[in-house]
Amino acid sequence: MATRFDPFQEMDRLMTQVLGADRAAAQMPLDLYRSGDHYVAHVDLPGADPGSIDVNVDDRTLTIRAQRTPRSEEGVQYLAKERPTGTYARQLTVGRGLNLDAISASYTDGVLTLTIPVAEEAKPRRIEVQTGSAPTSIEASA
Repeated sequence: MATRFDPFQEMDRLMTQVLGADRAAAQMPLDLYRSGDHYVAHVDLPGADPGSIDVNVDDRTLTIRAQRTPRSEEGVQYLAKERPTGTYARQLTVGRGLNLDAISASYTDGVLTLTIPVAEEAKPRRIEVQTGSAPTSIEASA
C-alpha cells in the first residue's frame, strides 16, 4: 500500500512541539476534586492500551503516561483518521499534605481514576482548650 502525502503532518509535528503541554491536556483531560479526606482525579484515556498506563510519583510530581497503538489493518484506505496515537504524558505538581505512598489507581471504560488520600498530619483536627482552675477573687484591705 502506498503512503499518502500529508501536507499537514509537519505542521502538526511543529505545533506539538510548540504547544506540547496544551495538547497533552487536550489529549488527556482530567477532573480533579476533593471528597472528604481524599482527592480524586478522573483522567480520560479512551483507547489506551491498559498495560501501557503508568502512574508514578517523584518527589511532588505525579506523572501519568499511556500509549495508544495505531491500528494496522491491511488493505484499508482511511477517509478520515483523527484519533491520535502514540505516547501521551501528563504531569501534575502536587502539594504537601498528601499521602503519596497510598495512591490507588483503576482503569475502567477508558477512564483512569486516581485516589490520593490526605496525609494524617494534614487532616483538620479539633484541639481542646484547657481551662485554668476556678477563678480566684482578689480582696483589697483597707
